[in-house]
Amino acid sequence: MDSNLQDGDKAKGAVAVDAFPGLGKTTAVLAFAREFHRREIAEFGAFTAQGHERWPVCRVGLTGNTGMKDLNRAMLEFFGHPGRQNSTAAQLGLQALDCVVSCEVRLLVLDDLHFLKWRKTSGIEVSNHLKWIANEFPVTLLKVGVGLVDKGLFSEGEAGGDTVVAQTGRRTTRLDMPPFTIDTDQGRRHWRQLLLAVEQRIVLADTHPGMLADELSDYLFARSTGHIGSLMTLVNRGCQRAQRTGTERLTRDLLDRVRNDEAAEQARRELEHALQAGRATSRPRTARAAG
Repeated sequence: MDSNLQDGDKAKGAVAVDAFPGLGKTTAVLAFAREFHRREIAEFGAFTAQGHERWPVCRVGLTGNTGMKDLNRAMLEFFGHPGRQNSTAAQLGLQALDCVVSCEVRLLVLDDLHFLKWRKTSGIEVSNHLKWIANEFPVTLLKVGVGLVDKGLFSEGEAGGDTVVAQTGRRTTRLDMPPFTIDTDQGRRHWRQLLLAVEQRIVLADTHPGMLADELSDYLFARSTGHIGSLMTLVNRGCQRAQRTGTERLTRDLLDRVRNDEAAEQARRELEHALQAGRATSRPRTARAAG
């Protein structure tokens, strides 16, 4: 973000967060955007020198049939612009640029970018439009999606395809978000730190330190296969059941009665056998030694 502070005629780099579903891409990006928004407001104030409201971040969610005009209109919807309904695609783009400049937006988040069909006509049009935004808008593009490499965002598409899309790959830095693993002690420490952090957010009458990280570490890893989305789904539903039944704590018996998402349920058996047989563990050496 800070390295993209340069003149408007310079090509600015973009970032793409590309990972499988359920790994917390959007959650992480929105957390970053929130902190960046707060930092900018704290440093520069809630209003610009011209008296406009300062909006350091603009977030747009794409749909399955987003075109160039739809993208421009979605940006104007964010700002509540009155001309978003009755303008041409070019007019919408210029109006969006005016809003971005007036509100001093510095970060433009495009979520669910995988919905675009990059090798289709609309996908090429939007790709060209994103490069225009990168050139003309004083913002850093932060793109979020699933399988963006396979979708063709960073490549030229099929053999002999368009070099238009390939230029996007030259301007975009790809960041991935792998699932938690327990193959190494470092991975096991990361998993434990996650469980300790989740414990602090649980509000149950009989909760206690180590309820997740010590007593349920292997079980939760098997049930979630290291995906934070599956883990939080299981914990949230478990807390609801614990409240309704009066248990007021999370236990294996209680969580056994909670169904998780289908992908996690299908992948849990092999992990459970390995953990129960002692061929694998989710607890780091220091935790095992303390136990």
